[in-house]
Amino acid sequence: MNNHRNDRLDLGWLGSVAVLLALVALWWVASNAGWVSRVFLPTPQATFASLLEGLNLSSGNDGNGKLLAFTQATVGRMVEGWLLASLFGVLLGAAIGVSPAVRAWVQPTLEFIRPLPASALLPLAISIFGLNPGMVLFVVAFGAMWPVLLATVHGFAAVEPRLSEVARCLQMSRAAYIWKMGLPNAMPDILAGMRLALTIALIVAVVGEMIASQSGLGQAILLAARAFRASDLFAGIVLLGLIGFVSNALLALAEKRLLRWQQP
Repeated sequence: MNNHRNDRLDLGWLGSVAVLLALVALWWVASNAGWVSRVFLPTPQATFASLLEGLNLSSGNDGNGKLLAFTQATVGRMVEGWLLASLFGVLLGAAIGVSPAVRAWVQPTLEFIRPLPASALLPLAISIFGLNPGMVLFVVAFGAMWPVLLATVHGFAAVEPRLSEVARCLQMSRAAYIWKMGLPNAMPDILAGMRLALTIALIVAVVGEMIASQSGLGQAILLAARAFRASDLFAGIVLLGLIGFVSNALLALAEKRLLRWQQP
């Protein structure tokens, strides 16, 4: 059984790498054959050179390093917003999820606010907080909070009713019930919500940097587009993809370790 599972995983990785290489090959052909003007679609090698220069990794070590600073700013903003979103999402979700009455009262309001895109709240946040890093952090945390909040509510609401009866028989306090029964049961939902929230945090951070003129990859990509520096623009896009891939992979690994007790 394990051998078959490992074979499937190996085939999956090989297939993913093959698709990625095919896309890069298509990109190379399209740019080098002139299918699309290099003003808009640079070659992969030009993009890679801009990436190395921006990260100060070029062979001559004469890169400007600005892209590295922008990346650090975006990643920091994403992580801070995601942590705030996870904290408040779990706390509010647990408070709502353990009480059927509170869920009935609050659920319509949550469903009304949840579809609001965080980027649409940027003008309101700017009018309240001004153009500063705290404003972008607030919008990132707000946008990323909803997957964690709703997943936590669902996880606590799905606790086996017999466990609630056991808790009442043992005269467990509400806090003890949440910590010992509710949270372990809701943990798979919470971690899934946190993975989705991390992606949203990255997206909102980039959009906020573009609109609010805050230092980061969003601003770097916008300035590169306005100056028709296609290779710098694509280097920023590649970096965003790498950030999303690495952060999701790390969180998936943490989720696997935290949920080992569920595995047969």
